[in-house]
Amino acid sequence: MSFWDSLWNILVVFFWAFVFISALFAMIAVVTDLIRDKKLNGWWKALWLIFLVFVPLLTSLIYLIARGGGMADRSVREAEAAQRSTDDYIRSVASVSTADEIAKAKALLDAGTIDQAEFARLKERILG
Repeated sequence: MSFWDSLWNILVVFFWAFVFISALFAMIAVVTDLIRDKKLNGWWKALWLIFLVFVPLLTSLIYLIARGGGMADRSVREAEAAQRSTDDYIRSVASVSTADEIAKAKALLDAGTIDQAEFARLKERILG
């Protein structure tokens, strides 16, 4: 076996590995989109999944052509909902009322950790 035959065999293996991985990613994208789609009823989802199991590459391509635009919309809506949920959680955790901040400063003053001038500066910063 010559060097070029070996190189050609390696390129062929890489090509088929690329095709396999691409098909796998497409099938995963189709399955996640089927699960995410609220408009499609269970029977249609089951039919798509059956065809996806028995004729995976052709079914993936047909699904991407027929419902590809909806896939992008559903993905964007899901990402926006996740972002809103994350932002709401961060706001709920990060928001501390001014009364709580002043109470913490007062506790520091009462403990003797800060003096009256520092308490006044903290209170002014919190209220300002």
